Amino acid sequence: MKIYDVSVPLSAATPTYPGDPGIEIRDWLTIAAGDSANVSLLHFGAHSGTHVDAPAHFIKAGNTVSSLPLASLIGKAEVIEVPSNVSVINEAFVLANCAAGSERILFKTRNSAFWKESEFRSDYTYLDKTAAAHLVKLQIKLVGIDYLSIERFKSETFETHIVLLRNNIVVLEGLNLSEVPAGTYELICLPLKIAGGNGDGAPARTVLRTLD
Repeated sequence: MKIYDVSVPLSAATPTYPGDPGIEIRDWLTIAAGDSANVSLLHFGAHSGTHVDAPAHFIKAGNTVSSLPLASLIGKAEVIEVPSNVSVINEAFVLANCAAGSERILFKTRNSAFWKESEFRSDYTYLDKTAAAHLVKLQIKLVGIDYLSIERFKSETFETHIVLLRNNIVVLEGLNLSEVPAGTYELICLPLKIAGGNGDGAPARTVLRTLD
């Protein structure tokens, strides 16, 4: 059994979506300064790095991240490789590549290479609303992509998010699938159980395990 860590490390150099808080990690207490222990202070938005979007992210009174069912976050997942010349995943692509019966789909795109850069890339590959609508028809529990948003950059209507989240499909963003071949895996995705705030999302340590 091989385990792939598909989580993006969080640091000040990790890109963040424009308008979101930057990532700050600094010393609060240090043994070197005479304190009894090392304690770090973490400051970043809920949608930093590898993270989960809960329905509450875009749906008024939607389910919060602390209430997401673990059954959606853990289980068999299909990693589907998207050709590098595809910048928009649409219904036609989903029809041709996403099999009925899949419960969790992770799209591996050219985006994974963007994590080598510290600057945000606005030209990332995304899902359009037609793809989202077809995933709903397939009764998907979770859909993931390998950059900070599953939605077109600067969307004003957020149709992809709304279609997915309104149907209680968990959105997993910010994956790094560079080292993961296309195929079937076990997904283990555990977002922080944040009880305060809007419950819109949380960073998640996420791994894939081979099934053999």
